[in-house]
Order: sequence, then structure tokens, then C-alpha cells
Amino acid sequence: MLKYAISTFLTLFVLSAFSQGYNPEKVNKKAIEFYNEAIAKAESGAYREAIRILDNAIAADPKYVDAFLSKAGLHGQLKNYSAAIENYEKAFSLDSAYSHDYKLPYAINLAGNGLFEKATIAIDDFLLDKELNDKSIKAAAYRRKSFEFAIEQKKKIGTSEYIFTPRNMGDSINSEVSEYFPSITIDGRTLVYTRRVKNFNEDFYVSDNINGVWQKSESLSGTINTEQNEGAQSISQDGQWLIFTGCNFPDGMGNCDLYFSMLTPNGWSEPQNMGRRINTEFWESAPTLSPDKRDLYFSSNVSGGLGGSDIYVTHRLPNGQWTEPENMGPVINTSGDESCPFIHADNQTLYFTSNGHLGYGGDDLFVARRNADGKWGKPENLGYPINTIENEGSLVIAADGKTAYYASDKSDSKGGLDIYTFEMRADVRPLITLWVEGKVYDKKSGKGLPSAVELIDLSTGKTLSKIQTDEDGNYLSTLPTGKDYLFNVNRKGYLLYSRNFPLSRNTPDSVHHIDIPLQPLEVNANIVLNNIFFETNQFSLKPESTLELDKVVQLLVENPDIQIQINGHTDNVGKAADNLALSNNRAKAVVAYLVSKQVAPARLKFKGFGSAKPLSENSTESGRAQNRRTELQIIGTGKQ
Repeated sequence: MLKYAISTFLTLFVLSAFSQGYNPEKVNKKAIEFYNEAIAKAESGAYREAIRILDNAIAADPKYVDAFLSKAGLHGQLKNYSAAIENYEKAFSLDSAYSHDYKLPYAINLAGNGLFEKATIAIDDFLLDKELNDKSIKAAAYRRKSFEFAIEQKKKIGTSEYIFTPRNMGDSINSEVSEYFPSITIDGRTLVYTRRVKNFNEDFYVSDNINGVWQKSESLSGTINTEQNEGAQSISQDGQWLIFTGCNFPDGMGNCDLYFSMLTPNGWSEPQNMGRRINTEFWESAPTLSPDKRDLYFSSNVSGGLGGSDIYVTHRLPNGQWTEPENMGPVINTSGDESCPFIHADNQTLYFTSNGHLGYGGDDLFVARRNADGKWGKPENLGYPINTIENEGSLVIAADGKTAYYASDKSDSKGGLDIYTFEMRADVRPLITLWVEGKVYDKKSGKGLPSAVELIDLSTGKTLSKIQTDEDGNYLSTLPTGKDYLFNVNRKGYLLYSRNFPLSRNTPDSVHHIDIPLQPLEVNANIVLNNIFFETNQFSLKPESTLELDKVVQLLVENPDIQIQINGHTDNVGKAADNLALSNNRAKAVVAYLVSKQVAPARLKFKGFGSAKPLSENSTESGRAQNRRTELQIIGTGKQ
């Protein structure tokens, strides 16, 4: 008779030889009736009902090996790996020879449960069969390689107290249909994701986090959702832009293109195709936008890549146009498929899926970190149990560096794919990212000023992000912890603004609100140069001071008619005469640097005031720190 069994792939096997221990033709007839009914249910997709009926078959004949094998296969399909393993092992105990061909799906379920050493033993047992065809041998060899990788990865990660506990985000987010591709704003208050509605259409839904509770999600407002498929989106860190994948749109250039929408007072704007420079006749999808909106990463299978689909990056120019996309090269991309990139708010850590890098089988999640030279380091597999024997999908991580969101069809799914949240293992986390937000405005008129906001790494001098405020001067800039930063705001016709954020040794509050009044270039306008540094009681400029001094040079070059005076100030510690001399020498050192950069000496003056003009009380260290300062004052504008 035909022997039916549902493996993890619901494959029906036909065996022609039976062992002496088990004879399918002697199975109880009532059990066979139950079995055939169960198979029909399984073929219609009713796996749980099929398992229930198989239990009836086993009750009718407790030695019904085929029923145990089929039940194991159904549990594997439902990712109930422990139950699958239990039923395979029951079948093996009843007749190991008859069940031997099932050592491969048995090994896969062992690996699904993280038992990679035991899975490797099962694969080796399976390969002892001399009658295996080439397809079976190839499949087993592929799995064995994955299991060996998992064992080595386990050694590499070592023992850890980390426990992977994905939590279903509940009825406010998930439904009886599939939800996937989560994306989140930097403040953690807005979650936008894709939902499959009416079995085929994809639309965007949004949920707001109020006091730690996710509210009932709603369809995105405005004209962004249509009868076409919108999905695989990336919301900007400030929540103002949405870049997404639109498939089969009337203005599409290929099967799936990238589109852009902006949040307006009336909701999300009508989507705009991002144009032929980015989109092709091929497939573009899964965008992720850098926190400063200057870099866009996405996946494409355009011809000329390294594999089936590769990850590309394009850069936004000052005029708003995007550069020709660049393939991210063989460090990131392989001969396989890379997709679902996610650039974290730290702008230094990239996550993506790949089936080309060595992993656990199928699509695994990887992390790559940007080196000091701006190049990407070698990708690292996130490891089990974040990665499994199944295909992993998109992953996003909140600004805190540890709260992750992803889609999965786990056993507690409410229907299809659901969105889950979990805590990232420490060694694969990005940097904790704080942020600063506020408004740039004219100090005299109070009017908002569109301006450039720049974040520079003090240790390397490299610009980490450069964002443009909106038309009203509102801005948001990320502040990854672990480094010291120079924060600059520039606009022609105004004094520059600077502030430093020393985050290498401490972690302040998660958000800073700083409204920035820019001063028009007029006589007596002055600013504190917050990023000019000297050693204690010395007047030699520290190397990190050059970043801000070069901004002063830029100010003088762009405004050739102004003259400035550099004013030095100290606290009241020590002798007044010494403080006066120190402040004068420090101001002089700044002027000397500006002259060395070809600024005409006639445009420059300096003066030391010692402790005569304090900004704060000298009774506290924080007050004394405010009083130790270098100021820039406009003393002439060239206007009569």
C-alpha cells in the first residue's frame, strides 16, 4: 500500500519495502480510516485538525508508525519542534528501519529546537543509507554544514544569561491577517507597519505608544493607501517621511518601485515615484532611511549585481536629488540574496537578511558596523535563537539599542505573520542613541530659520550626520552614545551656533530639547565658542578645538566684511593677575590659529578679561565651567 507521511515539507513518500517489525498492511482498519481523513485535512491546510484526527488513529492502533511520522511532520510544519521530535522518536522506537528515511526531517526539527549537536548525529545516521539519491545527499550535506556552523557559533558566543523571549505585540497591532515590516520613529512613540488586507492588498497601519501602551492601530491617514500594494516601508526618525515599496503602480518602472510620501496637516501625501535614477525595470524594495535622511539603503535585483538581490545605497544631494545607487560590494553582498536592510539611529550599524553568508539555513539576520574609515566591517550572524532554521525577515531596533521588533509566524500568532518584540543580545546591539530636537530661529524677529544642523565626531573630525531643518526651522538630530560630539548650526548672514555633547563617559537624558536663536551679523553680537579646549592652566589649543575654529574660519570667509574680537574668560580660582594673563593668552592663541588659516590680521582682535565677567556663580564646579569660556564678538561689519 502507499505509505503517506507529512514531513516538514509535507512531502509524501512512497516506500516499496517494509521491515519485519512493522507491516502497514496489518494496521487496524479503523485507524487507517482516521489516517486517510487526517491526510485530507492536512492537504487542505487544516494542520491542527489533522493532528487531532491522527490522535484518533493512534488510539485505534498505538503502533501505527505512519501516523506518528505524519503527526511529527505536521507539528514541524507548525514549528512545534518539541512535539515533532517526540513523535519522530516514537516512530523510530517502533521500527527504526522503516522510519530511517525520516532522519533528515527529524534532524531539521532538532535544529529548530537548537539541538544542533544531536541534529548532526541524526544527519550522519541518515547519510549511512547507501541507496540515497543525489538530491537527498545534497540536502543532507547542506543541512549538516548549517548545523556545524551553528555549533561553532555557539562556541563563539559562549555561555550567556541572555534569554530570547519574543513577545507578541497583541491585538492592538496584530490581527487574523498578516502584519510585517515594522518601522519605528526615534522617540519610540510611532510604529508603522504593513498589513495584508483582503488576502492580496497591502496597506500601511500605524499605532501610537501612549504611556507605554500601544494603541489600537489605524490605517495611515491621507492618500498614501490605495487599491495597489504598498509595503516594506521605512519611516524617517522624525516621523515626517515615508519611503516604501509600491508594486504594480500605474507609473511604475518595474514590478516594484520605491516611492516617497510626506506627512502633511491633512495626512500622508500622495506617493511620488522616486524616479529612474533609483528605480529600474527590475525590482526595488525594502528601503531604510538614515537618521539624517541623507542615505537611502534598499534591495534590488537589477542586473550587474553580485547575486540574486543585493543591497544598494544612494545619497541625497543638497538640491534634494539622489545620487546613482551604489552596490555595497562583496563585504555585504554575496552570490545569494541580501535584503531587508535596516540602518539604526546611530547611523553606524546596519542589519540585513542574507542566504549567501554562512548561516543556519535560509535567510538569516546579520549585522555590519561602520569602521572609523567609513567602510563597512565584515557582517556577523546574529546567532541562534534570533536566527533559526526558518527564513528570518525584517528587523528594526529602537533608539535604546536593545528593543527589537520583527515579524514571525510563531505558534501564538493571531494569523499569518505577527509583529513581535524582544530584547537584543548585548554583543549584537547597536549604540544607544539619544537625540536633540528643537527649533532654529532669528533671535531678533523670532522667525524660524531653515538651517543646516551638523553632528561631528570630535575624535575623528568626521561628520556623522548633516540634516536640514524644515521650513519653520524645526530639527531633530541623533546623538549616539560612546563618543564626544560637536554640534553645529550654520546659516549665512548669522553667527554660528555650537555646543558639545560629551557622551563618551556618561549617558544623559534620552532627549534634549534645544531651541537655537541665531544672531544676525551685527556689531556687538557675540557667541560662546563651546568647543574650544585648553589644558588646565595652559593656553595651547587642544587638537579637538580645530573643528570649531575651522567653522569660525568658514564664517569669516563667507562674510569678508566682518571684523571680530576673541574674548577670553576664566573662573576666579587662583590669582587675578594670573587669570587675566591666561585669558589673554588663550584669546591670542585663537587669533593665531585664524591667522594661520589666511584670515587677515586686520580683521582680528583679542582681549582677556580674566574672572571679571562671570556668567554664573563661581561657588560650584558647573558654574566655574560656564565662566571658563572663549567668546566671539562682532566688532565691525563693514557697513557704514
